[in-house]
Amino acid sequence: MNPEPALVEHISLIRPLDAAAMAACRRRWDDISKPLSSLGRLEDMITTAAGIAGTPDVSLSHPVICVMCADNGVVSQGVTQTGSGVTASVCSSIAAGRGCVCLMGRRIGAAAVPVDIGVGRDMEPQGSLVIKKVMRGTNDISLGPAMSRAQAARAILVGVDMCRAFKEQGFDILITGEMSIGNTTTAAAVASALLDLPARRAAGRGAGLSDAALKRKIAVIEQAIAVNRPDPRDPLDVLSKVGGLDIAGMTGLFIGAAAYRLPVVIDGFISSVAALCAKLLAPACRDFMLPSHVSAEPAGAAVLEALGMNGIIDCGMFLGEGTGAVGAVALMQLALEVYRSMQTFEQANIEKYVKQN
Repeated sequence: MNPEPALVEHISLIRPLDAAAMAACRRRWDDISKPLSSLGRLEDMITTAAGIAGTPDVSLSHPVICVMCADNGVVSQGVTQTGSGVTASVCSSIAAGRGCVCLMGRRIGAAAVPVDIGVGRDMEPQGSLVIKKVMRGTNDISLGPAMSRAQAARAILVGVDMCRAFKEQGFDILITGEMSIGNTTTAAAVASALLDLPARRAAGRGAGLSDAALKRKIAVIEQAIAVNRPDPRDPLDVLSKVGGLDIAGMTGLFIGAAAYRLPVVIDGFISSVAALCAKLLAPACRDFMLPSHVSAEPAGAAVLEALGMNGIIDCGMFLGEGTGAVGAVALMQLALEVYRSMQTFEQANIEKYVKQN
């Protein structure tokens, strides 16, 4: 594995979580007048956020949703129900604040920022859209590499640079999302290569494929792996050969969040594949990641397992855009209200719970 020098520079900025802040956060949780650890993994997630921020005074009041938007050449193989033009349409809708993730995000006070990292046509400046196009969609992975290694590295750096900007703008938690017709095929191909999963176990129906189309999708992934021979020891090689620009951009979001100390929430299958790539490129960034939901895609649970995580939401979601991660942040905000505002045992004049062996 040989990450690009510019990427190594950002990876070198990653520092461990603040153990003292996390210990203080745990003490606060244990002092609150409720059964110990009774908010379960939500308490762990708030504690992780404290370790990232370096203070037990956790804030989740300024979330940002970064939606990486790109097209995939493999769509020409009939692996999707809709055409690539939908990517640009939904990207525009998110930029105008009308996308599904925008509507959900408003409930948690989140700004939605779509990034044109590889939409198949040139996008006009509009709304919250950020234009960082690496190329106009990838090549067809069933015929050859999706992109060059240099283009994959450049896409990762787009994500890293977005994180630096978000930190400077005062956002305190990052939600990862994507809009990319055909990306369940590319994500399944990356998962298949990295985890040595048969294509039939990695590929799902995406946004609603028929039985025949699913068989075609599996065959396309098998062909892509055979033609490109991605090296599972080198995630950048895998990304460039069978991945997508949206996945590469999100990989950069996970690395950048760790470098610039933002909690970063994994969304569904595509986002978790990017998180896995980031972990393999920069193992220390794993500590800055927070899970959201278990995707309905077949390999969703396997990728989370490879990350050493379990989703906190399991309701069969597969919409994308960051919508599942928005739900997780909503739950975290609920837990944070308890953490900040609930009386301690002493204030409530209640006998304190003690941990039992």
